[in-house]
Amino acid sequence: MLALIYVTSGLLAVLECYFFSLGLSYLPISTYAIISSSQLAFTAFFSFFLNSMKFSPYIINSLVLLTFSSTLLMFQTETESEHSIEGSEKNQVIGFICTILASAGEGLLFSFTQLAFEKVLKRESFNVVMNVIIYQSVVATCVAFVGLFASGEWKGLRNEMDEYEMGKTSYVLNLVLIAIIWQLYSIGSVGLIFEVSSLFANALGALSDPIVPILGVILFHETMDGIKAISMVLALWGFISYIYHHYESKTNSNAENIDTNQENE
Repeated sequence: MLALIYVTSGLLAVLECYFFSLGLSYLPISTYAIISSSQLAFTAFFSFFLNSMKFSPYIINSLVLLTFSSTLLMFQTETESEHSIEGSEKNQVIGFICTILASAGEGLLFSFTQLAFEKVLKRESFNVVMNVIIYQSVVATCVAFVGLFASGEWKGLRNEMDEYEMGKTSYVLNLVLIAIIWQLYSIGSVGLIFEVSSLFANALGALSDPIVPILGVILFHETMDGIKAISMVLALWGFISYIYHHYESKTNSNAENIDTNQENE
């Protein structure tokens, strides 16, 4: 059972990363980040079926807003991506689909991890969290290596390094930092799933979604048109709605505990 959990989560992780990479290669970073915010809606969807999560009006409002914020970008016709081939409409559609699939994959991975903690990994220790991260990462890395060599793309790694505009050192440093940051993110995410829930972990991860489009405008000189701006506002609104749900639940829970203590006294 443990092997099945680690293999399944590892496969979900590598597929999610693969589709996220494809989406990022075809879309501007601002559009990509806004679409990625839909992963919160997917996490809620899978949590409803896998983790028996109850929906409140604020969560429903959050899911509706996040869904609209992503689907609104389907009407995005601007061709501004520096990474895609002339930013064609076909490439944007491919990028949109890949990013949606990746967001769904991350939502499923989060909910599946919570299910594993609740039903199988019932021990409350840091070692349990680290085992999930390590074995999941080992499976994902092995699958990625097989794909790299099976496709023959490993032959172009040296040319990719040589043609990197900022030099070989920056190329290697970039990969190393990405690996370190990704592992730190994994530890934080799995830890939050273990301590709270998959939906809460994803909600905190969504904090970056409103920031990334702004950085895309500043660093990559992307255009923030009306559709993107509205989509970003809807995504932020949906995130705030979800956070308010937790605030209200916590307040009500504290009030109930106070009333219970008073009655016992």
